[in-house]
Amino acid sequence: MEKQVAGAALSDGGPWGGGSGDGGDGNGPKSPWGQIPRRRPGAGKAGPSALDELLRRGRERFGGGGGGGGGSPIGFEFGGMWRWVTLGLVLLWIAFTSTHTIGPQQRGVITRLGKYVGTLEPGLGFTLPAPIDLVTKIDVDNIHEINIDTGSESAAGQNLMLTGDENIINLAYSVRWNIRDPELYLFELQDPDGTIKEVAESAMREAVARVTLNDAIGSQRSQIEARVAQRAQELLDSYRAGVAIQGVAIKQADPPSEVMDAFKEVSAAQQTAQSYLNQARAYATQVTAKAQGEATAFDKVYVQYKLNPEVTRRRMYYETMEKVLAKTDKTIIEAPGVVPYLPLPQAQKAAAK
Repeated sequence: MEKQVAGAALSDGGPWGGGSGDGGDGNGPKSPWGQIPRRRPGAGKAGPSALDELLRRGRERFGGGGGGGGGSPIGFEFGGMWRWVTLGLVLLWIAFTSTHTIGPQQRGVITRLGKYVGTLEPGLGFTLPAPIDLVTKIDVDNIHEINIDTGSESAAGQNLMLTGDENIINLAYSVRWNIRDPELYLFELQDPDGTIKEVAESAMREAVARVTLNDAIGSQRSQIEARVAQRAQELLDSYRAGVAIQGVAIKQADPPSEVMDAFKEVSAAQQTAQSYLNQARAYATQVTAKAQGEATAFDKVYVQYKLNPEVTRRRMYYETMEKVLAKTDKTIIEAPGVVPYLPLPQAQKAAAK
């Protein structure tokens, strides 16, 4: 009997009573206090969460679908396309900045985050993409030229130097060079062109100070050029400049403009004196050759004289008399008792007068 009462109580809605369990209308459960719990207005339909709202705004910004609950997937398609475009651009950037074509006359200097790591030889080379690795192409076969033809402003545009005999000379010259070690050329010197110019000028002043003015102007110009090129290369190697001196050429070597007229007069006098000396040397050579020829002929006659002195003596006498009498009027007297030769030539000359 007690079991039946307990079952009836449970079937009526619990120990707090209630028969139908719906608050009298049979439409819903009752609370333990016998009343149906009330809902807030609009609680019957759940609204979108904050994450859903953020995704919706993103779709609208990138071309997403209409703002309904069942929006179109166009936004997601555009988003996927942009991802592929971005990926393609990244791959192209890596390909173009990682592959380098180096010409036959070039070298590629590689810097990784600003630090030198290697040099690319001619051909196709590969590095890490920029901006991690950067490649600077250097033309190592191109011949550069520096012209040094003006000095200080006080020298009125002249490049004046002191010679070994304490004279002043105005020099204009050029220096030809090319890049030998690209990495040294880029990183060892701040101003390679200015350094080469100063080194060449220093070497030229040293070489000119060891010769006279006449030698610097004329006979030893080629020797001076060779000395300057060698000395400049030694200095640049000590600086680790990475360049090679190809040659030095003196274009002008003259006295200062203030004494140019006097120097021209001195040069003209020296040339005249040299001309006279050359003429004297030529005459001396001619006389010496003639004397040597006569001596050689006498030696031959002396050999014959030793073989037969009497015949040789008589022949020499006859030859000498022929030379002497050929230019004089002659009267030939035969042996005693013979009528003398009549001097007709003298008579004819007297009659002509």
